[in-house]
Amino acid sequence: MTALLFAAVVFAWGFTWYAIKLQFGVVPTEVSIFWRFLLAAAVLWAGLALTGRLRRVAWRRHLWFAAMGVCLFGLNFVLIYGGSRYVASGIVSLVFTFATVFNAVNQWIFLARRPSPRTLAGSALGIAGIALLFGESVLEVQGGRDTAIGIALAFCGTYVFSVGNFVSTRATADGTDLPNAIVRGMSWGAALLGLWIGLRGLPPAIEPTPRYLLSLAYLAVIGSVVGFFAYLSLVARVGADRAAYATVLFPVIALAVSTLLEGYHWTIWAAAGLPLVLAGNLVIFTRSGVLPRLRRSPAFLRRTA
Repeated sequence: MTALLFAAVVFAWGFTWYAIKLQFGVVPTEVSIFWRFLLAAAVLWAGLALTGRLRRVAWRRHLWFAAMGVCLFGLNFVLIYGGSRYVASGIVSLVFTFATVFNAVNQWIFLARRPSPRTLAGSALGIAGIALLFGESVLEVQGGRDTAIGIALAFCGTYVFSVGNFVSTRATADGTDLPNAIVRGMSWGAALLGLWIGLRGLPPAIEPTPRYLLSLAYLAVIGSVVGFFAYLSLVARVGADRAAYATVLFPVIALAVSTLLEGYHWTIWAAAGLPLVLAGNLVIFTRSGVLPRLRRSPAFLRRTA
C-alpha cells in the first residue's frame, strides 16, 4: 500500500507544475487557487457523503483544520504559483524537493528531533545544487531579479507546506481520519482565500477556455484530492520526513515536461546542479548506500493513520 501511495503522489504531482503554468493569464493567482480548492473540496464532500464515510468532528478541532487550510491549501500555493510566474515550472518543482530538508528542520523545532549528520550532509549537497542551478541566472543583468524573486517565493511556499505536514498530524491527533480532515482543511483554505479575494476586491471569475478549465479540473481532482490524500496518508504512515521522499521523484517528470513543453534551456551549470539536488535528498534517506525501509512512525504520528 505504501508503494502505491508513493506512486500516486509522484504521478499526480509530477504534472501539476505545468498545469499551474496553464492557469496564468487574466485570472488573478488567488482566484485560481480559490476555485481549485473549492472544486476539490466539493468533490471530496460529495465522495465522502456518497460512500458513507463523512464523519462529524469536534468544533474545537477546526482551529487545526483552519491552520491546515492556510499551510497546505492556501498561502503555500499563493507563494508557489507566484514563483512559477518567474521561473520554469519544473525548476519550481525542484525547489520543492527542499521539503525534505524543511521537514527535518521542523521535526527539530516541533518534535525536538535533531537533524542527523546525514541530513546536514544532504542539505549541503542540495544547497550547492541549487546554487549551480540558479547562480548564473541570478547574476544575469537581465532577468536576474525575476529569477531571484521566483526562487524566493518557491522556497517560502515549500517551507509553509512543510509546516502544514506537522499541522496535519495535530489536526488528526484526536482520531479524525484523513479524508474528513482534508475536506475540512480544503474548505477552510477556500473560505479564507475567498475572504482575501473579497477584501482585495478581485473578481471571482474564471477564464472560459479549454486550457484553463482542463488545467483547473486536473489540479482540483488529481493534484488536490488524489495527490494530497495520498501524500498525507504517507505522512500518517511513515512520518513527514520519509513521506517527503516523494518530492525527490516527481521533479523528474516535471522537468521533462518543462523541457518538452516550456522550452526550458539547460545550461552546463544547471545540468551539474540537478544531480546534486537529487543526490542531497537521497543522502538524507540512504543508509550505507541502501534506502532504509519505510518504518512506522512514532506513536504520536501513528495515531493519525
